[in-house]
Amino acid sequence: MPPYPLFSYYLYNTTTPVDDNHPVWQQRLPMTRHFTGAKESSSISHGDYFLCLRRFLENDGLDIISRALEVRLAKKVKPANIREIRVCLAKHGEFYHPARVEVYSGSQPVGFVLNVALSDSGIRSIHAEYRTLKRLNNEFSRAFIPRVYGFGEAHTAGGRKIPMFLGDWLDGYHEFHVADDPAGHGRNIYAWDGDESRSLFSRDQQAEIYRQAARILTYYYNVESFEQIFGWHHAAGDFIVRAEDGGVDLKLITVRRYAPHLKMTVDSETGIGPDAETILQALLLFFLNLSIRMRLDRIDGVGDLVWTDRLAVAATLQGFFEGLTLKEPISSLPAAIDRCFAYFLSVCTAEDLGELCQSLAASLDRQAPETLIVRQNLKEHIASLSRAIEQFLRPS
Repeated sequence: MPPYPLFSYYLYNTTTPVDDNHPVWQQRLPMTRHFTGAKESSSISHGDYFLCLRRFLENDGLDIISRALEVRLAKKVKPANIREIRVCLAKHGEFYHPARVEVYSGSQPVGFVLNVALSDSGIRSIHAEYRTLKRLNNEFSRAFIPRVYGFGEAHTAGGRKIPMFLGDWLDGYHEFHVADDPAGHGRNIYAWDGDESRSLFSRDQQAEIYRQAARILTYYYNVESFEQIFGWHHAAGDFIVRAEDGGVDLKLITVRRYAPHLKMTVDSETGIGPDAETILQALLLFFLNLSIRMRLDRIDGVGDLVWTDRLAVAATLQGFFEGLTLKEPISSLPAAIDRCFAYFLSVCTAEDLGELCQSLAASLDRQAPETLIVRQNLKEHIASLSRAIEQFLRPS
């Protein structure tokens, strides 16, 4: 190995360097977000964590990081060209303990993320998530999720194997959560940055967040196989947002599961998949479930489960249709999928929508924490959704 790169380590931002002389180096990593006050800790120390990530990055002569740089910079990068790597522990999550990795090979650093699984839930899901992110980036031309560059494991000094994968770090994006207004004027959505401070989004920006989230999830919905992104939560910080020019831009940074929400049948003789009616019925169920799930969050991301503002309803409807317009034509449909579904939705009565929403609510796991709040607010949601659909489909 050449004498480079120089490695350095940081906590939460690059103004807080740590090394083996720092008191935190020997402290155990928390297993939950550092601002929750939870005391549960992992079996590895901060120092174990940083050195394990270094072993991963150095593996095969900096192979993964060199290949990732070549993709980002669109030019050949030799390991010897990498002068410095800064590893910054970003947060403590339920699934991962991600680190921002800044790589210096030219005049400007290039940022990546290392998603590191320490919890049982993260270890169970990390390899499948890596494969899913890679698959979706290959199958879909637009990119609302990060690119990923390599998966592997590294050992701590004590011999424990830690799985992790390298992906793009999205600069300027932050988690967002519902929080109580300090002045007592209800709840609003705030962006949370790395030092735990928060900034308020305007009402238009809040609606835009829901619109873009619905567009992203609809875009990745496969209308013929019924595959969709499962397990996403606002409270988990799965979506991140960047404010720009009075608006916002949203990305989805994790895909824990991608699977069909209905069983797909294919004719064994012809190989033909679902017909137009089945496609549209499945799409309606996807949309109604999306409209319900979009209204669930937790106060500050970690507090009580709450039902969000009804402005999410019309925004979700708009984003859903925008997601449909991004899709390629489907041979079994007589026209563009958004036009077909608009007609299909127009002949559904409010009673039809209400019955389907009630069925979706009844199918929820009784033990799931969101079940009660969904059922308590379903009547209001059905009424709000019916009004939003009527206004959306009304001829201009």
